[in-house]
Amino acid sequence: MEHGPLLASGRDGDIFEFGPGLVLRRARDGRSIEHEARIMQYAADHGYPVPEVHDVRAKGSEIVMERIDGPLMMGPMTKRPWTIPRYASVLADLHDSLHEIPAPVWLQESLDGGDRLVHLDLHPLNVLLAERGPVVIDWSNAARGRGLDDVALTYVLLTCPQMPGPRLLRLAAQPVREGLARLFTRRYRSDELVERIAVAAEFKTMDRNMSPDEVANLRRLAHRMRRRSRPTGASS
Repeated sequence: MEHGPLLASGRDGDIFEFGPGLVLRRARDGRSIEHEARIMQYAADHGYPVPEVHDVRAKGSEIVMERIDGPLMMGPMTKRPWTIPRYASVLADLHDSLHEIPAPVWLQESLDGGDRLVHLDLHPLNVLLAERGPVVIDWSNAARGRGLDDVALTYVLLTCPQMPGPRLLRLAAQPVREGLARLFTRRYRSDELVERIAVAAEFKTMDRNMSPDEVANLRRLAHRMRRRSRPTGASS
């Protein structure tokens, strides 16, 4: 069966219509994403809200999965900024419930170790607000790690990289993203989180999808966090 029209595009993949109640996710460079389907099935088996995987095809470069109807979390917040505190709590809840899941032994380790299932891209552009509740998509970066590192990376993604889409939409969303980042991390506020944000920012500079401007933003954030985490009286 051939796919239908393009529904959405990310940095390295596209989503197409694929018959009643289904979509097809395709890696733009033709790489295998079968591993991503396996992770989604593992998360679903542990009760986590993900789209149901129906098939893997084209030598692993395409996943046929459940179509989730509903807006991305970023949309309602941009239109109704007073909802940011509520969605910050929803985002934190999604992190907390994910990090209760032990990572499978076959999943690669990320950052500085850990034994929890981490998404490493869990932000409002990867959360769909469906009738059944929030559903997390795009598991291409998932790994075995520490929950706090996942939280730190979400903070980094909310404050440094540019949001895809038209310039006016990006400008409108920027204060929403920054406000969400502050409220979201209140649940985890600690000196250790500041340190992990610095580590996460440095880690993200190695992402081949980051532009030079985004990499510069990430390095500035890492530097600020390092200064904040430095003990009082330490030499510069």
